[in-house]
Amino acid sequence: MDNVLIVVDDLEAVVAFFVELGMELEGKVPLEGRWAERVIGLEDVRQDIAMLRTPDGHGRVELAKFHRPQAISPEPKDAPANTLGIRRIMFAVDDIEDVIARLRAHGAELVGELERFEDSYRLCYVRGPEGIIVGLAEQLS
Repeated sequence: MDNVLIVVDDLEAVVAFFVELGMELEGKVPLEGRWAERVIGLEDVRQDIAMLRTPDGHGRVELAKFHRPQAISPEPKDAPANTLGIRRIMFAVDDIEDVIARLRAHGAELVGELERFEDSYRLCYVRGPEGIIVGLAEQLS
């Protein structure tokens, strides 16, 4: 897998959220032109994108802010976990409580509760800016 795309409205807030998770910003660029329109199947496209990578360099998240055509909001805005489609991206973390606290400074909230899965993991889902859900997994020794 090369990357996962997330369409956002507030690019700066979502970049800050993922940077707080430990991702590194590779860069931000405007994107438009006939080639982009043909690839994504939309006309008159103008967007800004930001590419972030995981610290190990193996995973990336692409964020896109559409200026034209305007992005379409899903319904319901804060979709529950059983809604069809991609629901979350899971991140391995060393100290789950520290990560939750740091993400709360960016407006994140727990979706459910922080729970223990057997003797393997501590897990939770966090809803961040624009309703984006990330899973956090702390492996237990």
